[in-house]
Amino acid sequence: MTLGDQAGLGNYAEFKLSITQALGDQLAEHLAALIKAPLTRDNIAKLPPRKGVYQLYRHDKLVYIGKADKTLPQRLARHLAKLEGRENTELDQIKFTALSVDEDFNAITPEELLIKKHQGAGEAPWNNNGFGINDPGQNRDTTFFEPDHFDQLYPARLDWLIEGLPVGKSDLKSLLHIAKTNLPYLFRYAHYRDKVKVEFYSDFEVTLDTPAMTADEFFHLVSAQLPSPWRIMALPGYVVMYPKALTSVSARKYYIEGESFAPDDLI
Repeated sequence: MTLGDQAGLGNYAEFKLSITQALGDQLAEHLAALIKAPLTRDNIAKLPPRKGVYQLYRHDKLVYIGKADKTLPQRLARHLAKLEGRENTELDQIKFTALSVDEDFNAITPEELLIKKHQGAGEAPWNNNGFGINDPGQNRDTTFFEPDHFDQLYPARLDWLIEGLPVGKSDLKSLLHIAKTNLPYLFRYAHYRDKVKVEFYSDFEVTLDTPAMTADEFFHLVSAQLPSPWRIMALPGYVVMYPKALTSVSARKYYIEGESFAPDDLI
């Protein structure tokens, strides 16, 4: 309450009620009362298929606040898959709490209320460092990623095992599709939409003697099939492949005609 007795009669004051703060406090209190559960598929499967908000913890410190517009299990499963494909995450130290929310707050969402409350206390750092971004788009492929960006702290695993590859002869189009669906991070490559070019990758025949290989081995294999100027570029959090001399100040590794190069090697 703010006093504003301009008349000097003591009969006037200003009162400002913060509904949003009250709601944020209630949401935070309910989540704080919950037991943090390890982020595992079994624990996620136990959740009801309802919308809501959730919080992720790493070493018991709150790192991310999110909302599930469809269902909590679906959203948390996506986060688990992403974290599995990253280095340094220490999955056994990732936990979560979740709260189903039925009310429609219109412009003020439960997620925003919680973020505002916790970030004021210096918590939930993953909400501002790129954790929730799925595909940053081609315009970001040459962007510098700050040292505290999620992708820099937890880079994509190039040792991830791609399974389900067909032993024997196959075309590159099939192999690229398998890798794209198998990798727990974005692998974006040039797609040709018109009928003449759509079979471009089918022209390259590959013979495999193993049903599984690491992402690093796979990118070596693929780049060996494609002539210059094709290039595969591994960025901190994802991998792209295009028929041009890709470069980025944030690149971790390049694959060109079957060989890999560190960024400094191409300067």
